[in-house]
Parts: sequence; C-alpha cells; structure tokens
Amino acid sequence: MTAANGDPIIQAQNLHKTFSTSRETLFILKDVNLEARRGESVAIMGPSGSGKSTLLHILGTLEAPSAGTVRLAGRDPFAMKEDELADFRNRQIGFVFQDHYLLPQCSALENVLIPALVHPANREETLARARRLLERMGLAGRMDSPPSELSGGERQRVAIARALVNAPGILLCDEPTGALDQATGEAIADCFLDSQRYDKVALVVVTHNEPFAGKFDRVMRLRDGKLVAGCTQNLEI
Repeated sequence: MTAANGDPIIQAQNLHKTFSTSRETLFILKDVNLEARRGESVAIMGPSGSGKSTLLHILGTLEAPSAGTVRLAGRDPFAMKEDELADFRNRQIGFVFQDHYLLPQCSALENVLIPALVHPANREETLARARRLLERMGLAGRMDSPPSELSGGERQRVAIARALVNAPGILLCDEPTGALDQATGEAIADCFLDSQRYDKVALVVVTHNEPFAGKFDRVMRLRDGKLVAGCTQNLEI
C-alpha cells in the first residue's frame, strides 16, 4: 500500500452515461462515484461491455458524461474551452493503452519526448527526465532503438515513460497487460506500481487481469452500470 497525498485529484460524482439509438436508450453508467488521491491506485474490473473503458474515457476528458460532475486537480475539465482542455489534458493526465501506439520512425527516447513537444520550455530538464524514466523502466540501453527492435514488454514500458514525461498527477491505463504474456505482464505491473510510488500519480487501471488488480490499493467492480467495491476472487470477467 502507498500513502495517498492530500485532497482527491480525481473526483467523479453521480456519473451517468447513456447512448441513444433509433430503437432504445442504452444506460452505460448509472450513478458512478469515484475518488482517488495522488499516490493511490485503483483497479476497475467487470464483464466486457460493462462500461469500464467509457468510465476511463470520461476520467481522461476524452468523453463527457451525460450527467454528473468530474473534477480533476480541483477543476471541471468539461467547463473548459477546447484548447484549454487539450493543454490541461497534456499536463495533468497520462494515458497507457493495450496497444503502445509508438511512432515506428522514432526511437524509444523520441517517443517518450513526444508529449513534451507542446511545451518546449525546459528542454534539457525534460530530456533528462525522459532518460531517467527509461532508465527506471530498465531501458537504459534501448533509448536509441526504434519500436521494431523492442519486445512487446519493452514497447509498453516506453509507453509508460511517455505517459509520465510531463509529470502528470493522473495516470489512466486501459488493459495495459492485455496483449502480454503472464511473465511480461507481471513485470509491467511492477513498472506501474513503481510509477505510483516514485511519481505520486493517482493510478486508475481498467483490467481483466486478476493478479494485476490484486496489487492495487483498491479494486472496484463495474456491473450493470454501477461501480462498487469488490475483490478479485470469483469475479465474473
């Protein structure tokens, strides 16, 4: 367990998400509440189609809720103008997905630096941070390698470093071990938990991986649109 710091950096209250079709209205999220502080980790599990990724997209400001409120770092992101929101997202939120989405023409180090290109100030400091992150991920000797020369686990470690290069307060991850074998997945899980400890991020991960989820401070379960506290044992996934 890691000690959480200060007030919640993620505050989601009474979230609802619906989608309307020509035949019906689909209720994806129903009165969901979630808080997380810096230095705290939360795993979200649930059956496929239960709304896990939708919730993550709302927390990441990629999608607005149909009802309810979201406050990130004390601010309402959905009240911001588009350019302000893009800047806020770049600075405050890191994303890691099942697919690493690395640019094939760039080296590992260049891929890590991409989010920092929006804010070119402190170039040397950012470069030093990117190098430190890759070293911490066990990639000190792979910084100049393109993705084609990296293993699946190494690519995902580069993606984690990229998500952390702007020192965000929030790290959101969608099935980050889903495409990896068990041993590699466990190594990646350790990278996430090290990041939680070193970078003091609020770490929220959507996963079907029960052993991975069991390493987190809290495990929540989404079922029938509702988010409840849960354990990883006998969980329908």
